[in-house]
Amino acid sequence: MLVKDSKYIVDIVDIGQGGVGIGKYNGFTVFVDGGLIGDTLKVKINKSKKNYAVGDIVKIISPSIYRVDSICKLDECGGCQIKNLDYNKQLEIKTNEVREVLKRIGKLDDVVVYDTLGMENPYRYRNKAQFPIKNNNGEIEIGFYKKKSHDIIKTDKCFIQHDVNDEIIKIIKEYIIKNNISIYDEKTHKGSLRHLMTKVGFTTNEVMVCLVINDNNLPNLDSLVDELKNIKGFKTLVLNINKEKTNVILGKKNKIIFGSGKINDYIGDLIFEISPLSFFQVNPIQTNVLYEKALEYADLNENDTVFDIYCGIGTISLFLSKKAKKVYGIEIIEDAIKDAEINAKLNNLSNVEFFVGKAEEVVPKFYKEGKKANVVVVDPPRKGCDEKVLETIVSMNPEKIVYVSCNPSTLARDLLYLDNNGYKCVEVQPVDMFPHTMHVETVCKIIRK
Repeated sequence: MLVKDSKYIVDIVDIGQGGVGIGKYNGFTVFVDGGLIGDTLKVKINKSKKNYAVGDIVKIISPSIYRVDSICKLDECGGCQIKNLDYNKQLEIKTNEVREVLKRIGKLDDVVVYDTLGMENPYRYRNKAQFPIKNNNGEIEIGFYKKKSHDIIKTDKCFIQHDVNDEIIKIIKEYIIKNNISIYDEKTHKGSLRHLMTKVGFTTNEVMVCLVINDNNLPNLDSLVDELKNIKGFKTLVLNINKEKTNVILGKKNKIIFGSGKINDYIGDLIFEISPLSFFQVNPIQTNVLYEKALEYADLNENDTVFDIYCGIGTISLFLSKKAKKVYGIEIIEDAIKDAEINAKLNNLSNVEFFVGKAEEVVPKFYKEGKKANVVVVDPPRKGCDEKVLETIVSMNPEKIVYVSCNPSTLARDLLYLDNNGYKCVEVQPVDMFPHTMHVETVCKIIRK
């Protein structure tokens, strides 16, 4: 057991969840935020337990050969946990994580896990940004939350966000100051302006600006619109009303100030309508890579019927419908299904139907009614598939299952269930949707044994 507040020389041997360096001191485990594989660090212990300790970097004694200078210098921002790690090494770590978890949790030793598909340029890839706003003793701060706090780190540039945000932040800050806009205080629940949210169409270049307010309106919005019109592609300004005492950013009511309240963007050759409340993958470049791989693994023909379970706004469903006879999309969020139906009409696709409800209720109901699919696609939330969903899929006995996952651990658990019930995962393709973070998406090809 190490002594709290004492300093030790620690060798970093791995990276764990959240990008925390896993270090060793005489065989004892020390978790070090910011430590990279191959670093030798002087570390001050701030927490000491029987089996592990947690510490902060005091000095880099010997840097890892994979340590690089990031173009972003905001070290206190918790967004990009591994931005100082060479990008190729980031991809290697993500591949190894998927392989290790599939073996440890899924008991899958013979599945082929391909190298993670990365980006040619792993910067400025996000099409959606959410900036908290704070009045700090008279100074307006727009940025991101500091690690493990609600203190704001001012952000004039974020190198994973679309660069149009650099201009928008400047305009919003000037508008706040010029019009003496009151800023929301989460402790007192007073003040108007809470968050700035932006959405950008990477293909269309259309820009949405959304101000989240603890109020019904803001003054002089016409002048703000005039300033925003100087931004190339600016299409709409929306107020989102959120008067709840909550950490949830968006409220349910939108007030359109300028434009239609929506923008459009493409994934591949499919167009999608995006509103403030729409879920849309934040990295459109890699989303296309992910979905093309899912389509490849589904290997559809004109006679196939597909269930797309946890379909969201129907992005994968519409990709599948171009090749299949019929696609049924199932999603619990009603607004997402409304968006999915709009997007199907926009793309003139009539062979896809969407249904609202819990997957664990709708899928068994479909099966009892005689609706069956010979191909099933699942894209569940981080908690993975509900066991009732897996049970019904197995009962339905489809030829192929395509599993899209954002969490290797729950993926491995679900693959083990399928492996024990007549299905074999043969290929796994990790895709790097979020460079400089530890998140990894995977697409899995699963066949009936």
